[in-house]
Amino acid sequence: MKNAKGFIGTLLFLLYAYLLIKIILFKFGSADLPFLWHQLQSTIVNPEYLHGHSRSVNLEPFKSIAQNLHRFSNPHDQINLIGNIAIFLPCGVFFGLLSNRGVLSFLWAAALSLAVSLGLECAQLVFAIGSFDVDDLILNVSGGLLGWVVLVLIKQAYVKPAVANKAVPH
Repeated sequence: MKNAKGFIGTLLFLLYAYLLIKIILFKFGSADLPFLWHQLQSTIVNPEYLHGHSRSVNLEPFKSIAQNLHRFSNPHDQINLIGNIAIFLPCGVFFGLLSNRGVLSFLWAAALSLAVSLGLECAQLVFAIGSFDVDDLILNVSGGLLGWVVLVLIKQAYVKPAVANKAVPH
């Protein structure tokens, strides 16, 4: 039974990773690896292409978040804010399951969410298929940590009562 849970967990994580890459790098389009290869070659052959694309880089924390909040009635801004948090909720759950050590689990979820988000943001820059935005990192890590909190709350609600019920003689 434990092996089946591990297998299902691995499959769910791989499916999530695929969807995360597909949504962030391919913007809901097909996962076109030849396209990525072409974009990478273009960047290598013409480094100025990357420099021109760097204009779409935001390194000022909370700049995009403030703009999105100011224009929150716009569906694009709603999707940007809520979507960047929501898409990383599963990260916090999966990473929280990897480390079961209280505060260290929280830090582990934060660090891994940051690493995954940073990798995807850098990939968007290198492949010239999106923009690098520090606010995406902030929102993604927030989503990862929110997912971790949800996992902890679920564990507290369902795991501890089950253990307590076993200890009570009937």
